[in-house]
Amino acid sequence: MTETLYLPVIVGSTRRGRQTPRVALFMHRRLAGRPGVESRLLDLAEYALPIMEERLHKREDPPPGLEEFGEQIRRADALLIVTPEYNSGYPGVLKNALDYLLPQYRRKPVGIVTVSAGPWGGLSALSQLRQVLLSLGALPIPARLPVERVDSTFTAAGDAADPAYERRADRFIDELLWYTEALAARRALDRDEQTDRHGR
Repeated sequence: MTETLYLPVIVGSTRRGRQTPRVALFMHRRLAGRPGVESRLLDLAEYALPIMEERLHKREDPPPGLEEFGEQIRRADALLIVTPEYNSGYPGVLKNALDYLLPQYRRKPVGIVTVSAGPWGGLSALSQLRQVLLSLGALPIPARLPVERVDSTFTAAGDAADPAYERRADRFIDELLWYTEALAARRALDRDEQTDRHGR
C-alpha cells in the first residue's frame, strides 16, 4: 500500500476520573509512528453527543459535533476503540455514539483495546462490543489487547510502565494493519472495476 491509511482512536469513556485516555493516547502515538499511517484521537467526552433519537443519515437536525464525528468514521480505513469495562460491560456512552451511524462502518476493520482496574482486562466488554460491531457491519479483528490494572500499568502521560505492553501493542497493531491493508486493497480493486464498467 502506498496511500496513507487513516486509523482514528476512539476514547470510549466520559466518566469522571477515567483512565482510559492513558491507553488511548499510548495507542494513538504508536499508530501515528507507523509509516503511512495517520491517526487522531476521537474523545467522546469532547463530542458530548446526546442520547440518540435517530441515526445521522436520517436526520436534518443533527446535534453539534455529530456530523464531524460521522465524517471521521466515514473516512477511516479502520478504527481502534479503547474502552473500559464497567460492571462486566462497556460504557453506554460508547454504544450511544456507535448507534448514531451505520453505513460508515461497512466492511471496516476495528481493533478493540479493553481497559480494567482489575486483573482481567475487560474481556467481558470485548465480547459484547464485538457482537455490536458485527451487527453494524464492521469487522472486529480477532486479536485482543486487554489492559489490566490500568492505574499502575500506564502513566497519566500515556506511557506504559510495563514494557511488555509496548510489545503487545505492536503485535496488535500489526494485526490491525494487516486487515486494514487487505480491505483497502480490495476496495481499490472494486473502484477500478466500477470505473472500467462505467467507461465501457
